[in-house]
Amino acid sequence: MAQTFNAVTVENGTGMGRFMLVCEHASNAFPDAFGDLGIDADTARSHVAWDPGALALARALSKRLDSVLIHAGVSRLIQDLNRPPNAQSAMPEKSEVYLIPGNRDLTTAERLRRTREIYIPFHARVAAELAQRLARGEQPAFVTVHSFTPVYFGQPRNVEIGFIHDGDASFAETVLDRARVTTGHRCELNAPYSAADGVAHTLRLHATPYGLRHVMIEVRNDLLAEDAAVTRIADGLAEALRRALEWLEDVGNGKETV
Repeated sequence: MAQTFNAVTVENGTGMGRFMLVCEHASNAFPDAFGDLGIDADTARSHVAWDPGALALARALSKRLDSVLIHAGVSRLIQDLNRPPNAQSAMPEKSEVYLIPGNRDLTTAERLRRTREIYIPFHARVAAELAQRLARGEQPAFVTVHSFTPVYFGQPRNVEIGFIHDGDASFAETVLDRARVTTGHRCELNAPYSAADGVAHTLRLHATPYGLRHVMIEVRNDLLAEDAAVTRIADGLAEALRRALEWLEDVGNGKETV
């Protein structure tokens, strides 16, 4: 079947900034090639189908940081691009309390089709954009942008912005310290998830092998419901990301900083 949808989109590809931004859960689109998976409209709009507000935030950060943004074009329920293809959660039969009938008893052929048409093109494009920057002698800071639901399995979450890392915690910790000041929100490390929960796949696939500074940003989605709120949070996060990168480079160069 010919691909009639965009699995991946690149924006601001000529940006001169020092970051790479990736938004794996940007879309709740259900292309005809895959159908609606048997879910209703409310489920398709919910947080299990995508990360509400994440793409708007990622675009705002791309603009402020003048950096490339790579984002997905289909729902995470069809293929979760932040999970390895062999993970059950890559094409879940159930997500939180929501049943996904169209993912029940998937054949190997169907899993392979989705992987070929969605996962491989997406991560190949991320790898290509990164390889070009590495070939130019750049070492971009690798940032993935997500949002999370305020209530999960009936339990409210008090954290407002989380910063998650893979093996190297230095960049995430430094961004966290600055974001507590620049955003004014309740920020925590490795919350509401951590790499131990299997959410660091994209970081592990692209950033860790090259020793890149990296962080996964998670913003509670009720804070991204209005354009003005997205603008405020993007301003604060962009400043925190810039300050963190500058501070780590100054330390690496032996400069005294405050």
